[in-house]
Amino acid sequence: MLNQAAISLHSSLISITPRTNNGLLSPYPHTLQNTRLRRNNCSNYSVLNCTGIEIPVPRQCRNSPSFCNGSGEDEKLKAVGVKEIDVATLGNLCVDIVLNVPQLPPKPLDQRQAYMEQLSNSSPDKKYWEAGGNCNMAIAAARLGLRCVTIGHVGDEIYGDFLLDVLRNEGISMVEMNEQNDIVDHSHAAYETLLCWVLVDPLQKHGFCSRADFSKEPAFDWMSKLSTEVKTAIKCSKIIFCNGYGFDELSPGMLISSLEYAIEVGTSIFFDPGPRGKSLISGTPEEQRALDKFLKLSDVLLLTSEEAESLTGIVNPIMAGQELLQKGVRTKWVIVKMGPKGSILITASSVSCAPAFKVNVMDTVGCGDSFVAAVAFGFIHKLPLVYTLTIANAVGAATAMGCGAGRNVATLKQVVELMTGLNLNEDDIFWDKLLNEHLDVQEVTLLTKMIINGSNIQPNCTSLLKVVAELLPYA
Repeated sequence: MLNQAAISLHSSLISITPRTNNGLLSPYPHTLQNTRLRRNNCSNYSVLNCTGIEIPVPRQCRNSPSFCNGSGEDEKLKAVGVKEIDVATLGNLCVDIVLNVPQLPPKPLDQRQAYMEQLSNSSPDKKYWEAGGNCNMAIAAARLGLRCVTIGHVGDEIYGDFLLDVLRNEGISMVEMNEQNDIVDHSHAAYETLLCWVLVDPLQKHGFCSRADFSKEPAFDWMSKLSTEVKTAIKCSKIIFCNGYGFDELSPGMLISSLEYAIEVGTSIFFDPGPRGKSLISGTPEEQRALDKFLKLSDVLLLTSEEAESLTGIVNPIMAGQELLQKGVRTKWVIVKMGPKGSILITASSVSCAPAFKVNVMDTVGCGDSFVAAVAFGFIHKLPLVYTLTIANAVGAATAMGCGAGRNVATLKQVVELMTGLNLNEDDIFWDKLLNEHLDVQEVTLLTKMIINGSNIQPNCTSLLKVVAELLPYA
């Protein structure tokens, strides 16, 4: 076991050093502080503190008749010259209420709604609360040492306070997406923090339900435009991440505005359609248009093999990834997650493959979100592609060893221990069959536990031992 770890990226581009606030390790001497002031404080400004660079941005005052008098927006945005935030998440901020139930809720929508309303009648004990949605990705990224900000909405109640406290304790900022000009009754249910009931039956199968499931409109459809503070956060970030569940909260127009602004200011876009991708294909015209834009204009697409098939009609994950890449306008990477088999990263000229790590799976909730965080780490630090997949597989697997997501996602210590265990779930027959069908690309790389002479697999083989030796040397 490593007591300390250092990650050397391309001749010590970055090294990991202890972070004192929570015992985790971080590659940066300063972590981004939570920027959202207490909501009862009507100060004129908050500070988006990007690792030592203080950027004043207008603060939304709940009782103010106007938002900074509508002046000076361009000058304030110009104040952000360097992208000092690594990752911003867009929407999908919620509190998970994780409960064990004798059976999962019924499938008919009206019965599910009655089931959820029955659950909501009594406030569950706080021990069952957990940060959910995009908080999972942000927490996993912060624990890898990335500087993170979450963009979205939380309400003025106990659940909103809980979510902000969790993010603050993880060193993550939160930027409120609501524009002061939006007129909304703050006491109305539509303004409340989104709750997601995570129900687990005796067989450890999961069921999910929230109020967003029972409305044709997004939960926060009263939001009309991006605030100056949100624009500042996007412009200050290297990556903005959105997933399909963002469509449950934000209107397609708001999502498209965020996408287009990110492109305008040179922020890379990560998009994971998730299970919502399949329903969005046949959704409203606005939803279909927004989904199409995200699929074509994102820099990095992340999907499971089933999701890739549903979007392309192609069963083979490599061919499906190549199809999405070819249809993309700005797409650089398509990453296909294949559960216990591992993952594949497809570019215009290469295919990189990494088998998964062997672990005792306790709970798969949050694994995909944690995986994305590690991909962002590799993307930002320009790691070799198969190295990025290796870390992502390790972070996802380490999260699966715990129970639930939120604060239970992988820590760096767990990831290091898993990688140094060198325990890959190798399946030569699977990879041999898959890769021998698709060797027409310029470069194919496969992660192996060790390179075995006489293997039928023809791609470049990179040993896990080599990856670990270069990424995780003893301090």
